[in-house]
Amino acid sequence: MHRSHPALRSIAVTVLLAGAAIGCGGDSDEGSSTDPAPGSDAVSLPADGKSSEGSSASSLIEAVNKTMRTTAFSSVGTSTAFEGASQQTRWNPDQGFSMKVTGTGDFTGGEMYCKDGTSYISTPLLAEMLKEKGTIITVPEEYEDVYVTSETGQGCDAYFAVSPSGTFAPAEDTTIDGEKARAIEVSTAETTDTYFISDKAPNHLLKLKSKRDGITSSTTYTDFGSAKPVQIPAKDSTMPMADFQNAATTG
Repeated sequence: MHRSHPALRSIAVTVLLAGAAIGCGGDSDEGSSTDPAPGSDAVSLPADGKSSEGSSASSLIEAVNKTMRTTAFSSVGTSTAFEGASQQTRWNPDQGFSMKVTGTGDFTGGEMYCKDGTSYISTPLLAEMLKEKGTIITVPEEYEDVYVTSETGQGCDAYFAVSPSGTFAPAEDTTIDGEKARAIEVSTAETTDTYFISDKAPNHLLKLKSKRDGITSSTTYTDFGSAKPVQIPAKDSTMPMADFQNAATTG
């Protein structure tokens, strides 16, 4: 008999932690009425690295989030969620978001997708995420190739958006592949994310460096405007979160 567990009853929350698996994730503002007007969404930053009127951290964050939300891109890097793992992501505004995690040792990896606010996470990846949070579950063999679906309540850009709480970190300003990049830092007691944003129009996110619980990661963003395909799992290979809660066992 399958045994329920409090951790499984709140398992949907874990899906929102998938942002940690790619070392990023802020607050989505998809469809926000605060988007800059056409022609005014890019923020050029002064060469001396000092803030000036019209180039505040909040305006730069707003600009880069709009650019990334509306532009196809890819990324490659390491992970703070799974030490030693690597990950690749794709964002296609028309088709959705995908993440592939490649693990080490017993954890071979897994995949996650998001489209129109619905997440699709492979059961091996979901089980490993729970394991990292202290809950061991057993996935029935017949569900090993299944993707668990959950409504996130946010736009899929939440998995790569820069949090509006970010502040300038001028000591970290740098040049990436010949392009000047302004650093924005988002910190909590446990985590530090440093975003490196192009200082010319359009304001792309070029790199992210993260530190969580002593684990560091680095992610590089590329292929801007190159709409690579993102294929959401077919309906017959998915199951709702509630059904997975009933199927999985703990311990």
